[in-house]
Amino acid sequence: MARRIQDNRKVIAAVVSVISNVTITIAKILAAILSGSVSVLSEALHSFGDVIASLIAFFTVRVSDKPADREHPYGHGKFETFAGLIEALLLMIAGLYVGYEAVLRLIHPRPIEVDIAFIIIMVSAVLNVFISTYIGKVAEATDSDALRADAMHLKADVVTSAGVLLALFLVRWTNNLIFDPIIALLLTLWILFSASRIAFGSFQLLMDVKLSDQEIAIIENILRTHPGIYDFHQLRTRKSGSYRHVDAHILVDDNLSLIQAHELTEEVEDRIRQTLPNVLISLHVEPYHRERQHRAEFHKDANEK
Repeated sequence: MARRIQDNRKVIAAVVSVISNVTITIAKILAAILSGSVSVLSEALHSFGDVIASLIAFFTVRVSDKPADREHPYGHGKFETFAGLIEALLLMIAGLYVGYEAVLRLIHPRPIEVDIAFIIIMVSAVLNVFISTYIGKVAEATDSDALRADAMHLKADVVTSAGVLLALFLVRWTNNLIFDPIIALLLTLWILFSASRIAFGSFQLLMDVKLSDQEIAIIENILRTHPGIYDFHQLRTRKSGSYRHVDAHILVDDNLSLIQAHELTEEVEDRIRQTLPNVLISLHVEPYHRERQHRAEFHKDANEK
């Protein structure tokens, strides 16, 4: 039941994101057409990227939490991480196009209408503050990479909206059109930076990068402080979607029965699950003295951790 509630929270957040992004994007496209501003155009394209990102997030959160099957024994979590990478690439494309249009406007300035665009961008920025905060909280609560990337899109949208408002204000105040393409170029850099950060994080997860140092320290502390574990080695961790995978070899008393070793392992796994969310654990049990003897004789590595 708990898992069903979590899945619903992710899907609801994705639906809210899709609805808000579609509404805001239509408004910004209208503002760009009416104003003729390249900075407003950058906002419209950025928001269109948000629509694509939110649609991707909506479909991926429905797939990534599917249970493991014969074809995907480790589950479908990587689908969510891959979606974050696609979102980043779409954001990069939008940023490069805005930069291209901004350069054209620097060479060939065009008059723009400020008032209606200013109102639309301001309202959308305020709305995005609330939507991005909500989606960000759900992303952290459910540990969703797709929703986390979606929230980053929306937060970046708030920043770029502020830049567009500044551009429109400066154009109105100075009657100088150059501020419009200049701000658009600065927004291009911000969009590309945000996209690169999302892409790097997604790429790391796709390459099975280890869990954070803080999470690994928690796992190691549990293994070190448990009275039944004499030593451990080959601790390996990775993340797939919302799930953490933990593998380790634990060394225990040579005289433990199979049932006792099993009970000890279950107890250790339960402690880790209580500390870290969404953990899939595989512990390999070894007899302490026999394993040290084996390593000393065949691996010359008895002290390996």
